[in-house]
Amino acid sequence: MTFLRQGWAGLRLLLVMTVLVGLLYPAVITVIAQVALKNQANGSLVTNASGQVVGSALLGQTFDGPQWFQPRPSASDYSGTTSGGSNLSPASKAQADARAQREADLKAANPDAVGPVPEDALTASASGLDAYISVAYAQWQVPRVAKARGMSAADLQSMIAAATDKAVLGYIGQDGVNVTRLNAALANR
Repeated sequence: MTFLRQGWAGLRLLLVMTVLVGLLYPAVITVIAQVALKNQANGSLVTNASGQVVGSALLGQTFDGPQWFQPRPSASDYSGTTSGGSNLSPASKAQADARAQREADLKAANPDAVGPVPEDALTASASGLDAYISVAYAQWQVPRVAKARGMSAADLQSMIAAATDKAVLGYIGQDGVNVTRLNAALANR
């Protein structure tokens, strides 16, 4: 009799906890997210002037042509199905060769750029899906994009500023330019 009583109590507890933790709690969190953080809860989607979704501000993607700002290199070619880095050592010959090839390619594609190629343009992101580049890398690309689009550097600088997210609390990490948002703004121009 004690066994049945304890079994029934355990089953009731299982049912109550399933409803509370498996149904009620996720429903409450979903409602709060949809009310308080709708954009983030729905994937931080980026749309074009027609309202079509063209990407997510959380994920990097490739942009072909000199008229676009280029993201960081990706070990996974920005494939959302294969996120991850190359796992190459910074001291490996393959990594050094890849870095040197990227530098040569970037200098050839950006002949009017001023100064050395920024470091984040030469190294792939750890996830392979990084949507952010440094402000220095965005500014380094301005001459090429301005020339390809027939825009002024000042206009591009203001667009870079609008697509820049500041460091958390002003000092944790660094400011970053969201390339997906920046290129969407260029496309909508």
